[in-house]
Amino acid sequence: MALDYYPTWLDNLADDVTLEGAAMEGTVRGADDVRSIVVGARELYEFQDFTFAGEYGDNGFLEDYATAVKGQPLGVVVVVNLNTVGKTQRLVVLHRPRGSLLLFSRLMHEKFAGTPIAHHFLATES
Repeated sequence: MALDYYPTWLDNLADDVTLEGAAMEGTVRGADDVRSIVVGARELYEFQDFTFAGEYGDNGFLEDYATAVKGQPLGVVVVVNLNTVGKTQRLVVLHRPRGSLLLFSRLMHEKFAGTPIAHHFLATES
């Protein structure tokens, strides 16, 4: 239950990669912003306890893990789609339960305050 896992797909992002998530509003485009968000999210995680991490189908990768943020349990599923040249083209990240998702989104907003990324996350409790 450590944070020693590193997603190898993160080092292989297409220039026009997209990221969508349950904790986000809208879609983030571009390798730099997507990388910043993934790295920023991992900095909030207290651990990662994996159920599964591996290839699926001909052009995908799947991660399913549990973590906690500020002591609140958070389940995460990451779906990674690769393009025809094997680069990460699309990420979809699902967090649950809702209360922890909202906390996570607010913390991400705080982390990215003052940047264009911040508007994708909750500014205040809903």
